[in-house]
Amino acid sequence: MSELPDDGLPIVERDVVRLIVLDAGSRILLLATRDATEATGEVVWQVPGGGIEFGESWADAAVRELREETDLRISGSQLRKPCWRRTATYRYRGARRLQHERIATVQLTQHEPDVTSRGGDDDEKTDCIGARWWLPSEIVSSTSRFYPGSLPSLLPEVLAGTPIDEPFEIWS
Repeated sequence: MSELPDDGLPIVERDVVRLIVLDAGSRILLLATRDATEATGEVVWQVPGGGIEFGESWADAAVRELREETDLRISGSQLRKPCWRRTATYRYRGARRLQHERIATVQLTQHEPDVTSRGGDDDEKTDCIGARWWLPSEIVSSTSRFYPGSLPSLLPEVLAGTPIDEPFEIWS
């Protein structure tokens, strides 16, 4: 792993699960977010997910995080095992996050189901400003900023179930 940027911020290290959520038409759910404490107000499209709590399996965390962030309810049996693993760091709300991420896919049976809840905690509710169902080709060709940053380039491999061990990403 590369060294963390020396920006003097406190480090918050955690294990995370993220989800590539596919609807019945193979559209992918992305959440529009922005760090309300940053002056730029840059919008980033990210896959849902979050921290794995103590004693929680990655699958239990995935089910919980998807419900908290989107109000979409799934069972663990709908999850495919994570095929994409990565470690990334970024600045968020006055801290440097260091995240060890597993990214799995989940297939829904509905077409573009409504996303009614955005964010589990108060910061997430403030920072999540929208949701959209994207065609994979729209993600691959978009000039928008995504998290993970390599989502557009790695998406075809992820959807094919190809195992990916991504190098360390310094996202911000």
